[in-house]
Amino acid sequence: MVLIFCSNFVRKLHIMTAEEKTIALFATRVRQMMLLYKRVCQENEQLKQELEKCNEEKGKLEEQLKTRQDDYDSLMTAKMLQVSEGDMEAAKARLAKLIRSVNKCITLLSEK
Repeated sequence: MVLIFCSNFVRKLHIMTAEEKTIALFATRVRQMMLLYKRVCQENEQLKQELEKCNEEKGKLEEQLKTRQDDYDSLMTAKMLQVSEGDMEAAKARLAKLIRSVNKCITLLSEK
């Protein structure tokens, strides 16, 4: 009887030790998950800050792009309105040629 009691006690001790190991392992895993969670939260906060900076920079760049696009449009409009010296000289030459041609026609008509 004492032998059976001792063997049952040893078995229960072995089972409790296995349960204790399982509990200790579980507690360790929970602590690891908590540490991992803290790291993920810190990384998430850093990423949020980076995203905020990127959004601010994007806004500034979009504003610069709009300003530069407006400047470009203004320059193109001014260029279309601007008459260069070469264009002016060519226009004067064409006009002089037309005037000479009209004068020749008038002279021919007056002779008849």
